[in-house]
Amino acid sequence: MIVAAALPLVAEYGSAVTTSQIARAAGIGEATIFRVFPDKEAVLDACVAEAVNPDHVLRELASIPPEEPLAARLVQAADAMRAHLERMGAVVGTLHASGHRRDQPGSGRPAPDSRDASTEAIHGAVTELVEPDRAALRLAPEKVAAIFLGMLFAQLRPACDGVRLPPEELVDVLLHGALDEPGSTR
Repeated sequence: MIVAAALPLVAEYGSAVTTSQIARAAGIGEATIFRVFPDKEAVLDACVAEAVNPDHVLRELASIPPEEPLAARLVQAADAMRAHLERMGAVVGTLHASGHRRDQPGSGRPAPDSRDASTEAIHGAVTELVEPDRAALRLAPEKVAAIFLGMLFAQLRPACDGVRLPPEELVDVLLHGALDEPGSTR
């Protein structure tokens, strides 16, 4: 409850958020925060841990009906992944910009093995979304999932004039390529 109430405040104010603001948002007394967390840094660390936790997006990916067309499934997956990545970026980015140092011991920075496990779990969930269409694909579902995730991650920082493909266009390019007529280069 405390972390859930703190997340939007941390995304907005970074490390400048006060425990008083967090307590008001959570509907509790400020002293209650310190019964759960030793200090404000521990609250911020818990917010980072929650922001990078993939459980929410994994539940969303698992809830996408496998009987829907592949393009529709991938658009829903793109929306879920973007929301997860944006929330993670907002919390971590605002904390970093406000001076919260993630490289301090006990700072809530995910261990490399947990980051790898998170990436692997997300890749597995997207692979499951693609699997029902294995027979129609030129590539294995695992490769399609990897390309899909790579395209999504590349969209986090649009390279050219802020160009960012809507999920429908990103999925269309993934599934059908960029050429009007596949196989031709005109």
